[in-house]
Amino acid sequence: MRIITGSLGKRQFLSTKSRSTHPMGDRVRSAMFNMLGDISGLTVLDAYAGTGALSFEAISRGAKHATLIELEKPAQQIIQQNIDLLGVADKVTFIPGNCIGWSNRNEDVEFDLVFCDPPYDSVLITSIEKLARHVNAAGLLVLSWPKHVGVEEVGGFIVVQSRCYANATLVFYRRIR
Repeated sequence: MRIITGSLGKRQFLSTKSRSTHPMGDRVRSAMFNMLGDISGLTVLDAYAGTGALSFEAISRGAKHATLIELEKPAQQIIQQNIDLLGVADKVTFIPGNCIGWSNRNEDVEFDLVFCDPPYDSVLITSIEKLARHVNAAGLLVLSWPKHVGVEEVGGFIVVQSRCYANATLVFYRRIR
């Protein structure tokens, strides 16, 4: 895998061989960041970090800081190796563990962008809604959802954009004011 553009553009990073993670491909990741536009100075929560691809791309494109949370042990090892390989330890916080457990212990922590790209075989809208509480008032929740499921409602949010790709739908949500 590689970083698409920005300060780390074209740099390679490691991926897992696990079937429980599904790294977002270059095409979908590129489309997602193009839809987001300028993310300079923003803070990011990558709730189901996998390889860390979304966080590393965000840092490369100017995000101020990314917090990565990953439960799966092999993916945790890959993330730590990628942090070292890319030299981004000063711009990321890596939390090995369950993102919902972290969310329950950190209810008041907010971010400009919350990325949710959960394993498609265990997607629960209740989990996504818990993670949505970490989106600040001006922020966005970005969900990568299985294409066959369709767009889900998230309590307290409206869909501002959605796009379908090969096996995924990207959905952008903004808090209802």
